Amino acid sequence: MSSSLTVVGRATNGAAIHRERARSLPLDDGTRRATGTGGTLATLPATMARPLTLLLVRHGQSEWNAAGLMQGQTAHVPLTELGHAQAAGAARELAELRPGALVSSDLRRAVQTAEHCARATGLPVTTTPALREQGYGVLEGRPSRELWDVVDWTDPHWAAHGGESLAELHARVGAYLAQLSADPPAEVVALVTHGDTIRAAQAVAAGLGPDAMPAVTPHNGTVTALELVL
Repeated sequence: MSSSLTVVGRATNGAAIHRERARSLPLDDGTRRATGTGGTLATLPATMARPLTLLLVRHGQSEWNAAGLMQGQTAHVPLTELGHAQAAGAARELAELRPGALVSSDLRRAVQTAEHCARATGLPVTTTPALREQGYGVLEGRPSRELWDVVDWTDPHWAAHGGESLAELHARVGAYLAQLSADPPAEVVALVTHGDTIRAAQAVAAGLGPDAMPAVTPHNGTVTALELVL
């Protein structure tokens, strides 16, 4: 099976809103797995008759984004003025796509973005730690530029002390998507989250492992539509 990718709209800052389609195969235990070119990873329920569309919103620019600092799961970092403008733009785009439920990472920069989305859509916000960014442990708060040449960010099993590997992030996101698919709150669900978390979701939906996550991180304040065809 292969996954397809088509542009379905434009974000306010000019970045494309993408729709990714993942197909599924039945298993002996009555479940289905989303599949793509890289194999079978995320176990999903066979009972769903309709696609589940996820609208993945990356939070607006935070103060640590602007300062070039590693954020990870540092909870208190707020949005900048630009970040609030980006979040408001993403919220307008989201309202046009008519989600039926709104879930956010519980980190402050995501929650502030979700508040814009809630005002635009009229939906209440539910938060979950399952949508947090990859944890960078002792590296959080350090300048990103100091670390790019000394850390192999492509190694899916490497983790900073007290942090989380890409493999662990991938597993966390995969478990959450399987849970969401088993009991979806709506046919279209908006998830306000983080760059690496979105890349992990794209990989899970396409049946790809943590060593094959997309290389490109969505820009702040953009919407990525991910359709799971079960």
